[in-house]
Amino acid sequence: MTGVEIKGRRSLWRGCDSLDELAELARSAGARVVGSMMQRLDKPTQAYLGKGKIAELEDLALRRPFDTLICDDELTPSQQRNLENALKGVKVIDRTALILDVFARRARTREGRLQVELAQHEYLLPRLAGQWSHLERLGGGIGTRGPGETQLETDRRLVRDRIQRLKKSLERVRGHRGLYRSRRRERSVPVASLVGYTNAGKSTLLNRLTGAGVVTEDKMFSTLDPVTRRIVLPSGREMLLTDTVGFIQKLPTNVVAAFRATLEEAEDAALIVQVLDITHPNAAEQAEVVSDILSDLGLADKPRLLVLNKIDMLGPEDEVGATIQGLAGDQARTVFVSALAGTGLDLMLREMDGILSGESR
Repeated sequence: MTGVEIKGRRSLWRGCDSLDELAELARSAGARVVGSMMQRLDKPTQAYLGKGKIAELEDLALRRPFDTLICDDELTPSQQRNLENALKGVKVIDRTALILDVFARRARTREGRLQVELAQHEYLLPRLAGQWSHLERLGGGIGTRGPGETQLETDRRLVRDRIQRLKKSLERVRGHRGLYRSRRRERSVPVASLVGYTNAGKSTLLNRLTGAGVVTEDKMFSTLDPVTRRIVLPSGREMLLTDTVGFIQKLPTNVVAAFRATLEEAEDAALIVQVLDITHPNAAEQAEVVSDILSDLGLADKPRLLVLNKIDMLGPEDEVGATIQGLAGDQARTVFVSALAGTGLDLMLREMDGILSGESR
């Protein structure tokens, strides 16, 4: 695995922390991580890494063979091609391709599979030229250049056609979701959306509150498809609680676009329940990523409850910084819970009830 840190570029994450997360993603995809390296550059290069780092990788491949290099950024098609040409026999993929691979493993419903396939095809389209680079090595001439271009254009047309069909299918899904939301509005049943960084414990929380039976694992994106269940608040008011796809830093824009139908569930939510793994060393950065994505989705002004989860894993010497409590916004309320042990959930439900009733603290 490799990562590049561009000098002067603002980032919430240290390069080593981002690479650690990349390793966790790779393991979720079934890979065995054998090493990592990072380089700090003044600006991106045509091969993503500088010549010296590429030479180090070539030497490493001789001493400790590996068959796949995963880069902690989204590579341009030319960067990917140049790296593969330099590292003969090594497959090069980027962070986006890795995330899509994990998503493909996790999607269980038809909607989830459609969303992942759309994101994969939109990622593949500008990279199709690389699939025909072997023709360039034949030296040109009659019978090489023409057929290659013809096949490339055929593939592009097929991928574009598939993208259009997938978008139409997802528009129908979006229409169905819109009908369901309209019916909920007619019945005046409020909705709360569980949002948070991947592996923050949203599905465990949903299971504990509703008995939903959603599969939970200590892996990134262990659940991908949205699940909605009914709960009863302390006041006797009914509410629908919806689990949504987990967020992650450097979430590709085409992935966000593909999951638009799912994320629209949060647009109609009366309350955003932001779940944060308080034990994670990058908890503050994760909370900031989620808040930024909510802002990008136009949901920053929604009433929000910040749920600091996994307090059962905190030791007596652990301290929760006051800064974390303010990351969801000045108006957000904060509760400490353990979804696994069931601790603090009564208080959480009372806070949700109070927010819906317009009570102030």
